[in-house]
Amino acid sequence: MLIDGEPIFKKMDGDMSRGWQLGREFVSRPNLHQRCQIAAERLLTALHTENPASKNLMAAFILSRLPDVAAVNINDEGEANETLFYNSNNALIS
Repeated sequence: MLIDGEPIFKKMDGDMSRGWQLGREFVSRPNLHQRCQIAAERLLTALHTENPASKNLMAAFILSRLPDVAAVNINDEGEANETLFYNSNNALIS
């Protein structure tokens, strides 16, 4: 999925480069961490709508951009910028 999804991930990056709504704020140039927060927000939506294809794609995007990620704590209260990523040592990835 990581290799096969790369063309889609590049398109996502291109789309995000033009700016993106991150929770309640618009970010004109999302950095890598913010892009993963955006993908995590979409992952949460995929979980709620029971969309396995989107769920897997968003998880793979996050893993492709943050290869050390082991856990994602998605903020589900509309504050996507408070979504956190952790490595296998339970250390925060920033």
